[in-house]
Amino acid sequence: MKCSYLGMKQTAKIESFAKNDTSQFREMTPVKISNMALIVHKYGGTSMGSTERIRNVAKRVAKWARAGHQMVVVPSAMSGETNRLLGLAKELAPAKPTDAYSRELDMLASTGEQVSVGLLAIALQAEGVESVSYAGWQVPIKTDNSFTKARIESIDDKRIRGDLNAGRVVIVTGFQGVDEASNITTLGRGGSDTSAVAVAAALKAAECLIYTDVDGVYTTDPRVVPEARRLHTVSFEEMLEMASMGSKVLQIRSVEFAGKYKVPLRVLSSFTPWDIDIHEEATSGTLITFEEDENMEQAIVSGIAFNRDEAKVSVIGVPDKPGIAYQILGTVADANIEVDVIIQNLSKDGKTDFSFTVHRNDFAKTVDLLKTAVLPNLGSAEIVGDTKICKVSIVGIGMRSHVGVASKMFRSLSEEGINIQMISTSEIKTSVVIDEKYMELAVRALHKAFDLDQTGA
Repeated sequence: MKCSYLGMKQTAKIESFAKNDTSQFREMTPVKISNMALIVHKYGGTSMGSTERIRNVAKRVAKWARAGHQMVVVPSAMSGETNRLLGLAKELAPAKPTDAYSRELDMLASTGEQVSVGLLAIALQAEGVESVSYAGWQVPIKTDNSFTKARIESIDDKRIRGDLNAGRVVIVTGFQGVDEASNITTLGRGGSDTSAVAVAAALKAAECLIYTDVDGVYTTDPRVVPEARRLHTVSFEEMLEMASMGSKVLQIRSVEFAGKYKVPLRVLSSFTPWDIDIHEEATSGTLITFEEDENMEQAIVSGIAFNRDEAKVSVIGVPDKPGIAYQILGTVADANIEVDVIIQNLSKDGKTDFSFTVHRNDFAKTVDLLKTAVLPNLGSAEIVGDTKICKVSIVGIGMRSHVGVASKMFRSLSEEGINIQMISTSEIKTSVVIDEKYMELAVRALHKAFDLDQTGA
């Protein structure tokens, strides 16, 4: 994802992938961190979870600023705050899939990040560091008007650069922006990661450091497999697949951004002592790299990702003729619902079954949409749904040059008595949809089968 760096002139075009020509940005290359480098820090909700933690974040940022770096910080709302705000809305009225309702949800949810940036600016000032905070609309960070799922279209870097050149630390709200009609919009859950990477891209930052409650990217979730190992490096391709397959370390859109706009990313922990040596800190965690090189961990499989937030929708008995897939999925796409795994069965008597997965939160909306807008045109077709599924994936750039990886995966699941409902593959990943109750068993079995608990894996 390439972002424009236009100095102090215009607006940096960001996320309109299909419409914008990004050829002018292809020469952007990573910059080695040195004194006076421009660095972006992103802190998650847990890192901002209390005034004491915010104070520690301020001390850490101040350390980097005093070392001579120009600092931009993108914090999330305090842990649990966005859920609390949305819970208040739900108490007043049930969720309604209308633009008017979604607009007000964005107005409400965006306040959590505004609290965070204000508190962090105050904490930095208490540390003797000049700082200023901005909401997304003040920068401005321009988005489309898809409320609760907005996409960044441009970032004006003039105001931020002016403050940086004046020696201030700039703190910008994550997760939010403003559309052409001046409505506040939000980017969807986890959108602060995307905000941070987009800002880093617009400013041509030397590196974007993503501070979380974990100390890097692991071969899988250590809560499921205690033997999981932290990876020192991982390629953008692998990280993109892992994020899309359910890894919660980074939001997928942030990884897409970083890959396209060549933003160096590092995932590290905010719970290390704030006064840790800055060189040690700058080389800790997991570096997400652009290129595969001799120093990278060249395991056949680098990680196991899983996602329990999916649901399967099957349209049974549809006519097997050209245009059916578009008739079904086009309607779903027009409703801004993301589709993941797709399978169409063999035709029998001129009929076929069409199955796909969506996020579990979109399941009811998808079924209702198909029943009202699609089924009336498909004759005797019916819809069957399953919300008790999950997706488990193996990911690794080594899969390109090794055969038999998928069969090894299938054999391991078979030996555990786990039935595979759907399969999806790419050059560096294989995913299966299985019954949700077998998810942790599947992850543990695959982690062991591919020797990911071994140091040299």
